[in-house]
Amino acid sequence: MKRIISIFAAAACFVLSGCGIYNKYQSTAEVPVNAFGNDVVNTDGIQLADLSWREFFTDPLLQQLIDTALVRNTDLNSARIAVEKSEAALRAAKLAYLPSLYFSPSGTLSSFDNSPVSKAYDLSLQMSMDLDVFGSITSQKRKSKAVLLQAQAQEEAIRANLVSSVAQHYILLLVLDRQMEILTATDNLWNASLETQKTLWENGKSYSTAVNQMESSYLNVKTQLVDTKRNIRQVENALCRLLAITPQHIQRKRWGNYELPQRFSVGVPAQLLTRRPDVRIAEHAMEEAFYNTQAARSAFYPSITLQGALGWTNNAGVVTDPGKLLWTAVASLTQPIFARGKLLANLKVSKLTQQDVQNKYVQTVIDAGNQVNEAMADCQAALEKDGYYKRQVAVLQDAYNGTHELMDNGKANYLEVLTAQESLLSAQLSEAMNLYDGAQALIALYIALGGGTK
Repeated sequence: MKRIISIFAAAACFVLSGCGIYNKYQSTAEVPVNAFGNDVVNTDGIQLADLSWREFFTDPLLQQLIDTALVRNTDLNSARIAVEKSEAALRAAKLAYLPSLYFSPSGTLSSFDNSPVSKAYDLSLQMSMDLDVFGSITSQKRKSKAVLLQAQAQEEAIRANLVSSVAQHYILLLVLDRQMEILTATDNLWNASLETQKTLWENGKSYSTAVNQMESSYLNVKTQLVDTKRNIRQVENALCRLLAITPQHIQRKRWGNYELPQRFSVGVPAQLLTRRPDVRIAEHAMEEAFYNTQAARSAFYPSITLQGALGWTNNAGVVTDPGKLLWTAVASLTQPIFARGKLLANLKVSKLTQQDVQNKYVQTVIDAGNQVNEAMADCQAALEKDGYYKRQVAVLQDAYNGTHELMDNGKANYLEVLTAQESLLSAQLSEAMNLYDGAQALIALYIALGGGTK
């Protein structure tokens, strides 16, 4: 008899392994090798994504803002709660292997045709246990783990995006402060030029049109000052929302002599698979879909349940006094035969979902590589333009000084001075904004490579 049972068990294991309902997930998705593109070449040095955000952003004031955001931000805290929910679901899935125990006392009072009341009671401990012979519980546990890993990666993604957003808003404030300095200095210079032009007009050495043109340009600078102040307030409010604090002034340093880095080290595309949270989310989504398919296959096999009860009762068919010890044990097997096509439909839907998720994973990797390529191109473009802007500002500064001296000596008219002033202001503002574009591109590259999660 034992030999027959052993042969049957071995045969069952062989059949089940052949059906693959106990197989573990293995990724089969093919991803592009050259995900960054042919024009992105790795350089020597420390790879950006290897740096923690504290190493990447060294400004102490910015670090304080990021610390505050990581503690208070609502979206990040919601992601933490989602992780805790997934952890609880995984613990529940692991405990599904164990039997369920219930204490269910009951009492009954009964009388027939005015007969004496009979009192029956039952003090029992009931047990129920599902045997995971065909892998349904195992698939659910593995699926729950995949969901937890997705939640953890989602938290990392929100953390990285939050770090990036806080840094970008902070740097934009520095640029706006720099523009305020430029506009304030220009306001003082143009006010002096306007007063000079008024003096010349009053002495009959200039025309009223020159004064009007100079005053119009001066007032235009005034309006730019108002707009810039409003933009600063708007960015500060947006940053306060990220920090989950009430609107207030954001303490920050001056822009200073900011320089764009000359070299970047991006690493190899394969590192995206382990560093970028969105790629890992897509990977674990494939894992979840795989175990959903496994569970759909398991539904075709019978479910085996063990049930039992142990307790003290005085109602074992006839009410007796005193009560006696009573125990029961039941084993049941339920084999699906016809479920109106539901099981087949569920399996087909699970397979199609698994295929769809796999396609989305490949697209996620392609999008990640594209983001790296775009960020690298933006960094290189900003670096190239930086040299041109610096030279342009220097040339226009000399042109403005020279033109102003010529006007003072009567060798140049007001239109030449006005043109030189406006050109210099435009170049100075563009230089500052290009530095912001370069810093923003560098942050985007850092996040695109999977940085900011630690």
